[in-house]
Amino acid sequence: MTKRRDFIKKSLLGSAGIAIGGTGFSSKSYASIIGANNEVRLAVVGLGVRGTGSHIPSFGRLPGVKIVAVCDPDRERLSAAAQKVATSFNNKPEEVVDVRKLMERKDFDAISVATMQYWHSLPTIWACQTGRHVYVEKPLAHFIWESRQMVNAARKYDRIVQVGTQNRSIKAYDELAQWLKEGHLGKILYATCFCSKPRQSIGKRTEPLPIPKTLDYDLWSGYASNGPIYRDRIQYDCSFTWDKGDGESVNQGVHEVDIARWILGYTGLPRRTMSIGGRFLFNDAGDVPNTQIICYDYPEAPILYVVYNLPKSKEYLTPEKWNTQPDFRGENGVGVCVQCEGGYTMRTEAFDLEGNKIRSFSGREDHFANFIEALRSGNREDLNSEIIEGHRSTNICHVGNISYRMGTTASVSDQRRQVADGDIIAWQEMYNTYIKYLNGLGVDPNTSTLGPWLECDSERECIRNNPKANEMVRGFYRKGYEIPEIAW
Repeated sequence: MTKRRDFIKKSLLGSAGIAIGGTGFSSKSYASIIGANNEVRLAVVGLGVRGTGSHIPSFGRLPGVKIVAVCDPDRERLSAAAQKVATSFNNKPEEVVDVRKLMERKDFDAISVATMQYWHSLPTIWACQTGRHVYVEKPLAHFIWESRQMVNAARKYDRIVQVGTQNRSIKAYDELAQWLKEGHLGKILYATCFCSKPRQSIGKRTEPLPIPKTLDYDLWSGYASNGPIYRDRIQYDCSFTWDKGDGESVNQGVHEVDIARWILGYTGLPRRTMSIGGRFLFNDAGDVPNTQIICYDYPEAPILYVVYNLPKSKEYLTPEKWNTQPDFRGENGVGVCVQCEGGYTMRTEAFDLEGNKIRSFSGREDHFANFIEALRSGNREDLNSEIIEGHRSTNICHVGNISYRMGTTASVSDQRRQVADGDIIAWQEMYNTYIKYLNGLGVDPNTSTLGPWLECDSERECIRNNPKANEMVRGFYRKGYEIPEIAW
């Protein structure tokens, strides 16, 4: 038995160096065990704003859910989160710095992963391998290939995995999608996803940022770089570097693209994609765009995306007016607009061509509670955002960014020539608005980065005939934190 147990450990976890824990039961047999005492024991991994401010209170208040452990490489965050659990729910959880050590424990049934996206895959895969179920934040992964390994792990080990694209629990979108499918506004022409969120410069230091003594920096870095940092803050601002983040069009964009894909019924990558944008006005350590437009070219109806992180015009480039972003058809913030022959939808409302509201949709569920309900039922079909849905939507966003990352500075005439390829009128109109916006900021549009049209392969989840692009599909992993390849 000892030899057999050792063999299983090695075959499941390879070089990860962690021991088998958890129940090891299938999702359906596990449901009956939960039913016996009606308690789900949860570990929360990643204790930043999302983990401490959302996961802990949202799971902790659910009947029959007990947060038994919290995990983060920052001991200061770890202690604060444990204290919050103790104060809010009269339960002192175990404090674990290293997620690999967490996986050796046998006192929890599921984890919620609220780390940055480059740390989503390993805890999710390890949890599946050790018999736990997972709630993991969006975007599902930092690279397309590792996202597929997460899906494979969920399938191979029969785990229930929910992705934090919580709009899937807004049933109004389901009703809206069905209503459009019935033809009430005629043929769908295209969908526009928009994101107007103010962002500040992340700074540019001449000397490396000191690493806090409370932080295990190598562990925090994971498979990404553990080199010196030249921005002003260590934590969330890593979102604005390609090494650890994906910029607004993936981090936020997965929400809007997921809604558009849901409404349109798409399950694969677009046939091709391209992106234009830039990191304008900021001379900082960031390298992701703060203004970006993307075309996801589906033959039935394209999905377009626009990111505005800067104010609406140069008159607003002051601290007191900085939060005044451009609107889309009079709407601020984030949302999805579906344009049809006979009208359009904006978020969960429908309008005729003159802009008169003709229908509203409502209905919402608790996304966290939905995960717990699925654990108790033992059916992944009960999840509102099962891992394959998060995988598909995240991948769409990634291919748009890959186009941008492969781009070069190009003249407006070259930009217009490429945008016109394919004769997508709505895409050309979005580009014209983009040029007007840059001019209003006093930014030369000729400094934009023009990404190439990339042909996508939905079946193989990659870019056709483009080895350089596929390096970014496959991803880059530092030694000691490699993603295991899961065959399923």
